[in-house]
Amino acid sequence: MDVLNQTRVTQFVFLGLTDNWVQEILFFMAFSAMYVLTLWGNILIMVTIVFTPCLSTPMYFFLSNLSFIDICHSSVTVPKMLEGLLFDRKTISCIAQLFFLHLFACAEILLLTIMAYDRYVAICAPLHYPNVNMRVCVQLVFVLWLVGTVHSLVQTFLTIRLPYCGPNVIDSYFCNVPPVIKLACTDTCLTGIPIVSNRGTISLSCFLALVASYTIILFSLRKQSAEGRRKALSTCLAHFMVVSLFFGPFSTDKLVSVFYTVVTPLLNPFIDTLRNEEIKSAMKHLRQRREKIIL
Repeated sequence: MDVLNQTRVTQFVFLGLTDNWVQEILFFMAFSAMYVLTLWGNILIMVTIVFTPCLSTPMYFFLSNLSFIDICHSSVTVPKMLEGLLFDRKTISCIAQLFFLHLFACAEILLLTIMAYDRYVAICAPLHYPNVNMRVCVQLVFVLWLVGTVHSLVQTFLTIRLPYCGPNVIDSYFCNVPPVIKLACTDTCLTGIPIVSNRGTISLSCFLALVASYTIILFSLRKQSAEGRRKALSTCLAHFMVVSLFFGPFSTDKLVSVFYTVVTPLLNPFIDTLRNEEIKSAMKHLRQRREKIIL
């Protein structure tokens, strides 16, 4: 026991994506550009929605929150990864990154579920949708942050309470629960059960709610006109693409992890704007107003 106390690990070392310095420079340039585009695209969506009165609806309120979460989610891992690629600084204490990584991931999965229900109400009960109280939307967002915080606290506490006294090298570029608990110098079976149960309950519940929402939406489209079906499918397709990216096949492979932490937050704003005429029109209007102010 004394030896364990004397050699307790508090810092972890990332292996990163590669040891080849040429590849590190290339990765740094590519991921830096992606990160800047992620920030620019999501901030543009948030600003457009906030300063466009006609977009003051539940759908765009949730969309602006999704953009905010994407910025935060990407910022938890990407800056540290870029620092490791450029300066070869690959040490971290993990606690803060573990907490915020799970907070924003849980918040995003809950928000995507709420957005699916929002689409269900808009399509299946269109007469009631304009009367939806925005206060309810704010309360839903508050609840998702509350649930995300509790989930993240559970994941982080169960992970950091384990003793770490041996190897401290993580075969990744960010801290996540599975690779970290592998380094614990004790049996992690009992700890792994509540960790997996906590994550699995939230993921499965949200996935079933998403499937149920879209199943009901698809069945309701049979009663609508061709034009109504076209508009409904166009509205849902962007959200469905984002959900598919988030719930795609999970893998511990580092390059697959890059897709979820770097590429997905970048794709979300482009998926939402390129298929949404209202947002594109609002962006054009804001740009024209800005040009008039400058002139």
